[in-house]
Amino acid sequence: MKDLLLAIDQGTQSTRALLFDPRGCLVAKARIPIEPYFSTQPGWAEQHPQVFWEALCQACQKLWTKPDELQENVSLSSLRQRLAAVALTTQRATVINLDRNKQPLRPAILWLDQRRTQGLKPIGGWWGLAFRLAGLTQTVAYLQAEAEANWIATHQPEIWRQTEKYVLLSGYLTYRLTDQLVDSVACQVGYIPFDYKRFRWADRRDWKWLALPLKPSMLVELKPPASVLGEITPAASEASGIPAGLPLIAAGADKACEVIGAGCLQPHLACLSYGTTATINTTHRKYIEAIPLIPPYPSAIPGAYNLEIQIYRGFWMVSWFKQEFGQYEQRLAEQQGKPAEQLFDALVQSVPPGCEGLVLQPYWSPGLRFPGPEARGAVIGFRDAHTRAHLYRAILEGLAYALREGAERIGKRSGVAIRELRIAGGGSQSQAAMQITADIFGLTTARPHVYEASGLGAAIDAAVGIGIHPDFDTAIREMTHLGDTFDPNPKRHEQYNEIYRRVYLQIYNRLRPLYEALQNISQVAIACSITASASQGATLAFT
Repeated sequence: MKDLLLAIDQGTQSTRALLFDPRGCLVAKARIPIEPYFSTQPGWAEQHPQVFWEALCQACQKLWTKPDELQENVSLSSLRQRLAAVALTTQRATVINLDRNKQPLRPAILWLDQRRTQGLKPIGGWWGLAFRLAGLTQTVAYLQAEAEANWIATHQPEIWRQTEKYVLLSGYLTYRLTDQLVDSVACQVGYIPFDYKRFRWADRRDWKWLALPLKPSMLVELKPPASVLGEITPAASEASGIPAGLPLIAAGADKACEVIGAGCLQPHLACLSYGTTATINTTHRKYIEAIPLIPPYPSAIPGAYNLEIQIYRGFWMVSWFKQEFGQYEQRLAEQQGKPAEQLFDALVQSVPPGCEGLVLQPYWSPGLRFPGPEARGAVIGFRDAHTRAHLYRAILEGLAYALREGAERIGKRSGVAIRELRIAGGGSQSQAAMQITADIFGLTTARPHVYEASGLGAAIDAAVGIGIHPDFDTAIREMTHLGDTFDPNPKRHEQYNEIYRRVYLQIYNRLRPLYEALQNISQVAIACSITASASQGATLAFT
């Protein structure tokens, strides 16, 4: 009986091989941690593509021999015989240059990378005029500067000249598994010439071709979610242990898969992802830009869109706090044999809602148009009674405030109010974070029944792709279930609502002139530093 679905989830910090049954139950799991990235310059984030491939193979091999989790009464020896299909989900916007032999030319540039390309020629012609009239010239210039392809073409022109194919991590791993240069439509998130409205590569007249150095021949074939990308090759089978000939079904990027893995098929259901980047997503059948010029991303369901608002480096701040201020809890948890999360939740509970007037806005890393590239983080209301516990709770509250603002923006743009929340990602394991979110939104909030929501979403695509379930409505009904549920406390919601309306929503506009001043000062300081370094180099060369 072939009834198991293998979902491979390639994240930033680990690779996970996950087996699901047709009811969405996790049958077996294997995890291989990886070095997230290396940096040869401040702000850079790169990794060798081979690291991802080897971790994928190791995770699968571990799944067949010594999984981290295995459902009771399941025979380990039968797992491979029961496999029906494979699906792959990966981190988004990680790009790889391949040469004519399909070999990587340089390390992959990860989504976390912060390099920018300054001094690029602005888009001219009719498109340039249209952007000036719409007040979007700065936004387009920002997109150009952020595009990894522009940096490589500018600073490593020899690499760019040798680039035969420019692929996302999902496309690279698909090639290693199937020997086919093909990728899922639902994985196309990044600075690439993709037409998000029509789910295909952009028309040759699209402005994206003017903003990027790419040619159509450098891009791979795209297929919709739940279609067959190819079959596992004998070479990939030998490396990974996945049976040769098994179909690889198109899924989506990690966030897209997380949305359907959380059961968020209807637009009134929002999926909050409490990961390194915190996001709020809703699924719609209509193309809607929650933020002008920032498209909705392709859903892991064919023909649908995910309206998304990002808080870049969202729950990274929680990790930052634990690293900088949480050594005591981490040591105590290790001594007591408890999850550290329990002690951090106790830290949160030691502080009343609202943090006694301490309010945080979580824009440590700027956005594009929400809130804006000049934005910075802010913490206001400090008094002598505040402690690190207040700061930790303020981080959790600030993230929930920011995502509520995003939810209201999505609701206004789409005309559909968000009425229920599902939360996935590492931060969803915190009871305190779940309850704070419910109280700030004033909405019932639930976890998916399994932690591995992205993997479950990929398995849902596989289940529909091979006909285990006839359609996505059925698959999501059968395979997704509610876990722990948190109802809002009306009194706390009223208190949070007042802080949100009267304080939080006012912070950005009040501080924006100061953020812009700091940005200008920083740019001048950087320019002076570069000039001084160049002058010093010239002096050394002369002497």
